[in-house]
Amino acid sequence: MTATRPTSRSTGPEPDDSTSGRRGFAAVVPLRRMFAPENRDAVLLTATTVFLVAFGLVMVLSASSVEEQSSSGDPFGRVARQAVFAAIGIPLMLVASRMPTRFWKRWSWPALLIGAVLQIMVFIPGLSYDYGGNQNWLSIGGFTMQPSEFVKLALVVWVAWVLAAKRDLLGNWKHALIPVVPIAGGAIVLVLIGRDLGTATIMMLIVFACAYFGGVRIHHLVVFGMMVATAAVLFAMTSPSRVSRITAWMTGCTSEDYSGYCWQPQHGMWALASGGIFGVGLGNSKAKWNWLPEADRDYIFAIIGEELGLIGALVVIALFVTLAIVMVRIMRRTKDDFSRVVTGGVLAWVIGQAFVNIAVVLGLLPVLGVPLPLISSGGSALIAVLLAIGVVLSIARVTAAGEAASDDGVADRQFVRIPGRGR
Repeated sequence: MTATRPTSRSTGPEPDDSTSGRRGFAAVVPLRRMFAPENRDAVLLTATTVFLVAFGLVMVLSASSVEEQSSSGDPFGRVARQAVFAAIGIPLMLVASRMPTRFWKRWSWPALLIGAVLQIMVFIPGLSYDYGGNQNWLSIGGFTMQPSEFVKLALVVWVAWVLAAKRDLLGNWKHALIPVVPIAGGAIVLVLIGRDLGTATIMMLIVFACAYFGGVRIHHLVVFGMMVATAAVLFAMTSPSRVSRITAWMTGCTSEDYSGYCWQPQHGMWALASGGIFGVGLGNSKAKWNWLPEADRDYIFAIIGEELGLIGALVVIALFVTLAIVMVRIMRRTKDDFSRVVTGGVLAWVIGQAFVNIAVVLGLLPVLGVPLPLISSGGSALIAVLLAIGVVLSIARVTAAGEAASDDGVADRQFVRIPGRGR
């Protein structure tokens, strides 16, 4: 008896390993993108920003409740307005984070022109609003805004666009200065005419940071910085109040100056000192009982130190340091000159202004009148900073998407090569 071997059924041609592998890889990639977490830098930047805004609402309520109660009878009036601005600014930040880089390049010139027009409008009688000696406010139909805060953002994007376009020509000092210095200088002069030296100082810091990260040579920056410093000293000498502030800061406060220009810095220092290590407790500040002017704005860090102590103050500083580290990481990862300069300008704006504010409260700088970003009360400042962080988030998203696409291409090529080795 002979056993016959059954014939195997034909199932068609044998599948190609490389084809099936590529098909399987194509199915894995969308799933990985779908369930993978967002870019870590973007998540950390967003979380830290939102936390600072929420923390700022708490501190604005604590610092302003007494003054609001005595002036309007509603202790929640100022924090309610700040909450509205936060509810507007955070969605705008998220919308800005979804915009492509070309959107900011396209709108750099229009944004600067719109900001300049708004800044010029503060000198029109009937529209201008004077606050604390500054004429950099608009008042239209009961709604007030500070255009110079939005000019900062327009200046960052515009300077970044110009420097990125002239990247290979910046070794020549003429190309490094023109058109950045005339146009940016004109915007700063408009703010100085409105007697807002603090905002003008931050704008100059933004321009210098953009120039540095854009590739302008160091010796050009040094020479220009000396010229700006000389002009700033001359401008400060034109105002007796600025001279008195600087003199009080340099020589120290005396009993004769206590009720004058030393009142605010002296009470701010006392508030910080009374907080100790752990603070007197949230809401238990004594300085906010009409002893410390601008307690919820320029000097809110003093209230933080008084109520939350050294630990609370260090936590706030650590949060701003976290923002700085994340922005530096985004700058290092991007390969686009425009994106790097924009991120560097926003870094100098937010972190530089934060540490200028803290230095003023600590007595390391004369009183300049700049708020603490994301924390102090003020709708224009809050929305402008949130929009600026949204621009940085859009850059982080584009950078992460480019890296993911590059990684997928490398993995795809590696997968195709592996089956070939077994043949």
